[in-house]
Amino acid sequence: MDGGEDMRVNATPYCWSAREGGNIAGGRLARRSKKSRSLSTSSAGSSSEYRRTQSLHGPIPVTTFGPKACMLQNPHAVMHIQDPATQRLTWNTPPKSVLVIKKIRDASLLQPFKELCTFLTEVKKMIVYVEKKVLEDPTISGDENFGTMKKKFCTFREDLDDISNRVDFIICLGGDGTLLYASSLFQESVPPVMAFHLGSLGFLTPLKFDTYQSLVTQIIDGNAAIVLRSRLKVRVHREREKAVIVTNGDVDSSHKTANYQVLNEVVVDRGPSSYLSNVDLFLDGHLITTVQGDGVIVSTPTGSTAYAVAAGASMIHPNVPAIMITPICPHSLSFRPIVVPAGVELKIMLSREARNTAWVSFDGRRRQEICHGDSITITTSCFPVPCICFRNPVNDWFESLAQCLHWNVRKKQNCLSSEDDDLI
Repeated sequence: MDGGEDMRVNATPYCWSAREGGNIAGGRLARRSKKSRSLSTSSAGSSSEYRRTQSLHGPIPVTTFGPKACMLQNPHAVMHIQDPATQRLTWNTPPKSVLVIKKIRDASLLQPFKELCTFLTEVKKMIVYVEKKVLEDPTISGDENFGTMKKKFCTFREDLDDISNRVDFIICLGGDGTLLYASSLFQESVPPVMAFHLGSLGFLTPLKFDTYQSLVTQIIDGNAAIVLRSRLKVRVHREREKAVIVTNGDVDSSHKTANYQVLNEVVVDRGPSSYLSNVDLFLDGHLITTVQGDGVIVSTPTGSTAYAVAAGASMIHPNVPAIMITPICPHSLSFRPIVVPAGVELKIMLSREARNTAWVSFDGRRRQEICHGDSITITTSCFPVPCICFRNPVNDWFESLAQCLHWNVRKKQNCLSSEDDDLI
């Protein structure tokens, strides 16, 4: 880690329990019956494991986000699951650090990036974290006027520096890909994310940069609606221990087991082979079907509006606890996309009859080969991504459907005239 002070916080966090609705002291577990799951409220740096029990409702998400943020308790809640329109952000202590993620090699984002960083450091007196490769971008490294500001940043490198317990909230400048990248940086608790629409589609980025000063101030004051976007916890187990070369040429792992947190989808496909993909799909240990086609997509509700919808799946609101299974060009007329409860455990393996290997990718990254004997286990993660809303989770989602995907756009049918009425 280069520059900056250690921002670890020892304050006792306050969080909201979706099931019990009470305050939970940090470092302790909510005591429940033996058949219930426990909700840990330890800091983001904790590596404690969450014990899963057989449940169709999925794991209770951790509602502490990073070292300081958590879900604001709703004293009027009468349901075990809080109304999505009433989910609000609050802080245990005022935030002091922010991670700014900028889409690299995009000259159009240089000016917004400079304006935002100047505002955060000079006006809000925040500690700003920026990835090292962002500052190495030619559009920034060649700007002499920005040199003084760059010296005030704390920098880090992906996969090498752990910033999970140093960042209070995140600001993304770009498109949906920047939000997916922000999610990949945090394998456990994720700080609140502000995603500004400065990219192409912008389905997951509802905020306009024109009013960034008032929006950032609003977040720092702890007054904002949030939507919890569930993630998938993915474990890739290999029959033989070997180094895995992903498509960008990097060595991803030399161990039998690798774990990932996925916001959109896990895609298993036939790769460069001309043969059908032939993989077995298990649900809670039982074989439910064999996928024969180009592949299969396992997505979150957030991912249902990405690759899955292009493959013919339905669109699911982010607050719905579910997992979507969508075949890619199946060689069957009756294989339709299905939605399963969030609490199930899925496993994907190559079929014995498979003529070729398969390939898997996680949110479009870390693409790697899957061989006979390897398995991919997928469950709903306990660590969602808390995203700042423009209005609220419901209105924002339908607004994105209309503006980005042009959902149900059709020329209006003309009304009947009085002459037509006479003919009926």
